[in-house]
Amino acid sequence: MPELPEVETTVAGLRPVLEGQRLVFVEPRRADLRWPIPVDLRQRMTGAMVTSLGRRAKYGLIETDRGDVMIFHLGMSGRWRINPEELEKHDHLLMETDAGDRMVLNDPRRFGSLDIVRADQLDSYKPFVSMGPEPLGNEFTAAHLKAATKGRKVPIKQLLLDQRTVAGLGNIYVCEALHMARISPSKKGDQISKPRYERLVEAIKQVLTAAIAAGGSSLRDFAQPDGELGYFAKDWLVYGREGEACRCGAPVRRRVDSGRSTFYCSQCQK
Repeated sequence: MPELPEVETTVAGLRPVLEGQRLVFVEPRRADLRWPIPVDLRQRMTGAMVTSLGRRAKYGLIETDRGDVMIFHLGMSGRWRINPEELEKHDHLLMETDAGDRMVLNDPRRFGSLDIVRADQLDSYKPFVSMGPEPLGNEFTAAHLKAATKGRKVPIKQLLLDQRTVAGLGNIYVCEALHMARISPSKKGDQISKPRYERLVEAIKQVLTAAIAAGGSSLRDFAQPDGELGYFAKDWLVYGREGEACRCGAPVRRRVDSGRSTFYCSQCQK
């Protein structure tokens, strides 16, 4: 599933061809993805000028001069394609600009979503209401994590995947950050000291920053809008490396928590 770095990379890839351009053609090619596509999305986006692109958690944001924001989620297999030679079966949204560029949103599994809201109502958009701070923002600190996990006898990995604790973190980068910070994914949130939380916050920021710089991690169907594959996977320290040697020499272990694979080193991470 595309996570925060993949969405950030996607937004960066779309920005040069969309920002400042007017949309002359917008066509949803089906009525729904994971959820119904708003019936007025075509009308509200056609003829609008894109003023900015951004991201909130794992959602991409396309804002227009009409005061609307189109919100997209890539789900498990979604990706944008720029100026494809031919349309494919799973290209579910087409957009063309007055500069002649074509963008298509491709989602074979249809676990993604498309929505549109007024810009002044973005904070009250249902998925955003209870979200925690952005992990790369100034509000995401050790003090925040300590307060958010106070009295929580829940494994830290589960707490970090909870979007109410911090927005946008997914399984890959939580596994990597916990390893970098040398914290066991099973450690209860209320058992972690503030100095260790400071180390964890720094690890999360480092892992995400490095992944964005590398274009994300290419898993299954994900690719950048220009078709390039992200190469951060080659730098994974534990994720997907079950049985291989950790940097300390011990074997990387894997277990399943709530349907997700957890990769860790029992020697490094306490």
